[in-house]
Amino acid sequence: MSSLPLSPLHETIHKQTAKEMIRDKIVSMIASGILQRGDELPSERELSTMLAVSRETVRGAVQLLAGEGVVQVSQGARTRVARVDVTVGAQRIGVTNPTSINGYSLDAVHAARLLVETAVAADAARHLSEDDIQRLENSIAAQEEALNDPVRFLICDREFHLTIYYASTNRLLADFVVDLYTYMLDHRRIAMAEPGAIEKSLEDHRFIVRALKMRNPDAVAAAFSEHILRIHDTSRAVGESTHGTAIRPPADPVSFKPAGRP
Repeated sequence: MSSLPLSPLHETIHKQTAKEMIRDKIVSMIASGILQRGDELPSERELSTMLAVSRETVRGAVQLLAGEGVVQVSQGARTRVARVDVTVGAQRIGVTNPTSINGYSLDAVHAARLLVETAVAADAARHLSEDDIQRLENSIAAQEEALNDPVRFLICDREFHLTIYYASTNRLLADFVVDLYTYMLDHRRIAMAEPGAIEKSLEDHRFIVRALKMRNPDAVAAAFSEHILRIHDTSRAVGESTHGTAIRPPADPVSFKPAGRP
């Protein structure tokens, strides 16, 4: 019996060292806009908790990035992002470059997330391991420590979502959903800075974990639908306040609207 093809994430795990994998995770965060020039990286302890690896692995990844000039390490100060013109390698997480999805409209991406992400999450509910569940609960604890820091929260958020996506048995769909997740993350940063935004997203995550622990695909899909709708509405609000119009208005005549929404 032939084995299933590995996703880029799983190929990375097999072909790269742990520190190289974490290096690539941080590069992907920079490429997608979670981390921007001048941002301080979380401490080694914080990153090791967020990414579920040892502090030694984080230290090795940061040393690689420092050698490439991507981050600046200063004695007695936090490590900062030094440049954002990073190259995402062939073993990237997802199907395409993290910024490719930004060429689509907000409503098109939202409709795709409702169709595909809820199905991937429902499938994950059937296949999550106990280790995955524990990782999600650890992520919730890390998110609770990031209530006043949108950047740290989004780092946790990304790992939370990827843990669920890659529990799905369909690796291609999981990779595609990762691409959808990266849509306009620079706007997500702004949205998460709004009062109460992190708390609302955290509550969504708690509800998702409860549904996953029950192994209830329908409840998981419903929880993700509500979460995706919140992301859509907050992203649109940021786009309107920043540009005076919605983010990326659709160029085609097709209107993408979720069921039950006006």
